[in-house]
Parts: sequence; structure tokens; C-alpha cells
Amino acid sequence: MTIEITHTRREGTLVDGTSRGDGSAEILKLREYGRTLRQPFRWSRTLGCWYLPHSRDHAAYTPSLELLAQRLRDAGLDTTLTVDNADRRTFAEAEQDREERAEARADRFAGYADNAARHSEAAWKASHEISERFAFGQPIIRGHHSEPRALRDRARMDTSMRKSISEGDRAQHWADREKAAANYEQLRTNPGRTLRRLDTLRADLRAVEKWQRGESAKGHSRNPDDPELTIRHEELTEEIAHWEQVIKDAEAKGFKVWTRADFKRGDFVLHRGTWYEVLRVNPKSVTIPHISNGTGKSIVRTADDGYDGWTSTAPYDDVSGRRSADEMQPAAQAQAA
Repeated sequence: MTIEITHTRREGTLVDGTSRGDGSAEILKLREYGRTLRQPFRWSRTLGCWYLPHSRDHAAYTPSLELLAQRLRDAGLDTTLTVDNADRRTFAEAEQDREERAEARADRFAGYADNAARHSEAAWKASHEISERFAFGQPIIRGHHSEPRALRDRARMDTSMRKSISEGDRAQHWADREKAAANYEQLRTNPGRTLRRLDTLRADLRAVEKWQRGESAKGHSRNPDDPELTIRHEELTEEIAHWEQVIKDAEAKGFKVWTRADFKRGDFVLHRGTWYEVLRVNPKSVTIPHISNGTGKSIVRTADDGYDGWTSTAPYDDVSGRRSADEMQPAAQAQAA
């Protein structure tokens, strides 16, 4: 049977046509295939084939796959390689899939947590029932006919209690993972995170556009005719549009996107629960007195500096409020009093 290695952005890197004992598993589990194959392939019962984790929605590094194919051929296995980086799903489709998978993980982890909690309680009850025999402090009488049973009871009690603790730890572990999976979408669409993500994506898009014009970007140049640049441009454009819509939806619900136009020197900015006087307005942040000045205070002015003029910056995506000096005066007086 021919082994088929295929890669598309839509499905990722898959290896089909292997059979148990043909020697392919040992090769696929290696980590020696260069830049993008530093982790081994895994077997998927759902897909019925081997797959490379995290290869979906990414371009393949073809030399690594060619090396893998050659290793399989050297082992006497007929192998083909097909790479189609242009076959991809839209960013909206990929994001929807990620959200659905997170929901499925949350449900699965909740089940694991419930099972572990039940086992923990059952083990605790078993230990408690045994311990009741020693409720009045009856010691183990050495040499008495009851000694073997008492020793067994003590061992069983210890084993049950250890199992209860272990299962309790497992229940907490899976409960934490359930919470993380359930909060995936909320964290993913957090406006502050989204704004930072958009800055990175826009910088990446500008670099791609420079490469397409034959210019250097990020310290190097690329072939303007490389089809990968066209695909990457499409991906970035889609993703930027998606996250821009997330910000628009957040603004419709009352979220404020702060910019340098909202501040001037002498204003106060609310940063992580403390009001700081604005020392300077920058393109992406405001300069404020060092944040250590804010320990135990709700308002920090320039005159409150206790760190020899050291300053910090508050990025606009981490700002949650603004007041003028006049608006802040009553609160500042109340704090001084």
C-alpha cells in the first residue's frame, strides 16, 4: 500500500496508508525533520491516520516533508507527497471551529472533574468508616489475635485517604481546565487583547505588502512573485477584518478605544485601578509616574514621585478612564485629607 503524505491549510499535514508493524510509526515519531516538524506525528482514531499537531491553517515547510517522505522510502515504503498551501479555510471558519472545540473540551473536562470528585468522596467515606473502629483511641495490641486485622484496617484507611486526596487534586485540575476552556471565547475576544493583536496583524500586513512591492521588511526581502505572499495577504486581511468587527461590537456595548487624541499633559489616566497624572502623550501610550508610586494610593500626581523621576507607560489598550486635572481635584483633596 502506498503511504500518502498530504498537506493543505484546510486539513493540515496528514499521513495515510500506514499499517501496524510496517516501520512507519518509528519514523513518524522522530523529531528530526527540520524547522516545522520538531514534534512527532500523532495517531488519530477519529481521522484514521497520522497527523502533525498544529499544522492546520499554516503553510507547510516542504523540505521537511520531503525529508520525511525520503525516510519512509529508504525504509522500503512506497510514499507520495502532495502539498497544496492554497487550499485553506477562511479565518471565520477556523475561529468558529476553535470555539466549538473549546466548548467540547469544557464539557469533557467537566465530566472528568465530576468523576474524580465522586471517587474522592467515595474514598474519603471508606476511610472514615474504617477510622470509626478506632474512634475511642483503641490501640493496636501487639500479639493479640486482633493485631493482623487492625494492621490491615490501618493500611486500608491510609490507602483510601491517599486516594481521596489524589482524586481531589485530579478533580481540581480538571475543573481548572474546564474553566479555561469555557472562558476561551471571552479571553479571545477581550477588547484589550484584541487591540494588541490588531497592532501585530497590521504590522505583519504592512510587511507583506512591502515584500510584494519588492521592498525589504523585518530585516530581509522576499521574492515578490512568491504565491505564499498572496495567500498570506488574504489571510491577514480576513483576520484583521474579523477582529475589527469584534472591537466594533465591543464599542457598541460601551467599550472605549482610547487614543492619543483623548489625552494631554496634566490629565489623569485610570490604569489598573489607579489614577496617574499624565506626564507625556505618546503615539501608543501615555507616560506616567512610576507605577510603584501607586502602592496603597488611588491617585498619583507628579509631586508624589518617590522613585527619583522614574516613569512608566500606560498603553492605550490598558487604559480604562480619563479625567482632567480640574475633574480630579476634589478626589485628590479628599485623598490628601
